[in-house]
Parts: sequence; C-alpha cells; structure tokens
Amino acid sequence: MSKILRLGKIKLTLVSALDFSYLCSMELRNIVFDLGGVVFARDPKKCSEDFISFFSFILAPEMPSFWQEYDRGTLTLDEVKAELCAYKGCDMAVCDEYVATAIAMQEEISATKTLIEELKAAGYDLYVLSNMSREFISFLRKFPVYRNFRGDVISCEVHAVKPEPEIYKILLSKFGIKPSETLFIDDRRANTDTAASLGISTFLFDHRNPEKSCDDLRKLLLG
Repeated sequence: MSKILRLGKIKLTLVSALDFSYLCSMELRNIVFDLGGVVFARDPKKCSEDFISFFSFILAPEMPSFWQEYDRGTLTLDEVKAELCAYKGCDMAVCDEYVATAIAMQEEISATKTLIEELKAAGYDLYVLSNMSREFISFLRKFPVYRNFRGDVISCEVHAVKPEPEIYKILLSKFGIKPSETLFIDDRRANTDTAASLGISTFLFDHRNPEKSCDDLRKLLLG
C-alpha cells in the first residue's frame, strides 16, 4: 500500500538545501529522484585535477548544447566525443579515456541509498526522472539501489530533457501520478522550478552535502 504523507497547511521556505514549495493541504505518495548528483556521483577524492577540469562544464548553470543533445539521445557517443574534443581542444585518445572513466567511476551516494531504502520501506512509490545518455543509464541501472524504483523516465529514451516541461508531463502520464501527490528531488534549480510550475512539490538537493539534504528529507517524510 502506498504511503500517504498528510502535510496539512504547511509551507517551508528556503533553509540551506531545503526548498519545498506548494506543500499546502496535500497528500504525498510519490517521490521522484534525479540521478546525477542526487543518487549517483563520482568521488572527487578519487578524481585527478585534470579529470575534474575536463568535466567542469557539467556543473555549469547551463551545459553545452552538444551534451544536452547527447542526453536527449539525438547525438551518439562517437558524435559527442568529437564535439567534446573540439570544445576542450584535446586528442580523441584523451577524450575516450575520460568519458570511459566518467562512466566507470559513478558510485551510489551512500546517504541517498539509505534514504531511498527507508522511503520504500515506509510505503512511498519511488521513481526516477533524469537527463542521462544511453551509455550512462545502462551502467547506472545495474546498481542495487535502482531496484527500489517503480519506474523511470530517462531523457535519451523520450528525446526530451529537463527543464523542458514535456519530460515532466511524460513522467506524470506514463505512471498516472498526480502532481499534487508528488515530490521531485533535483540538484538544479531550473529543474525544480519547472516541476513547481506544473504543481509538483520540489526539494533542491545539495550535491555538495548529500548527508544534510537526506537528513532534511528524512525529517519531513519519515518524521
């Protein structure tokens, strides 16, 4: 049976990573997770400075268009690597190595994995909504934490990316979930802003401090 969180007339304003919106007189049943920076990440302590610099564009407010199209599924891996070589001014051998490493170094975020398991045990229905390319999502779906999700909507498979409204609408339609009963967790404000505009409650996750974000979510969702 699905968990129902009765929030009553509650509205929380921005406190550190906490960014709930539209939490008024609602019943929360569905928790939707972004993946990168929320459920999965690379341990920066295991990354070289050159590697971190190479992928610094991923943390920019807006990613380069070629990477967005890679996530959308309209560019192949070979095509995006050619674009990336031109963008970074590097040889293909360097790009091949870094992209392969970027995939292989993805790890479950321990704090989020624990929270997800607790939320599922409490009866919430859990989903994924993520911008992700075919190569990355194929790797991430093999992790044990992924078994906790009832379903997912991945950008490369629906040819739409966050923060475009269409991908959120696909999620709601595919699983028959109501915006008023749904919480969306993401680490990019542009993505949570679109969700909020569609009547979905939101939580702005701090990828720099996942333990704090998970503690905030646990207090609200699990009491």
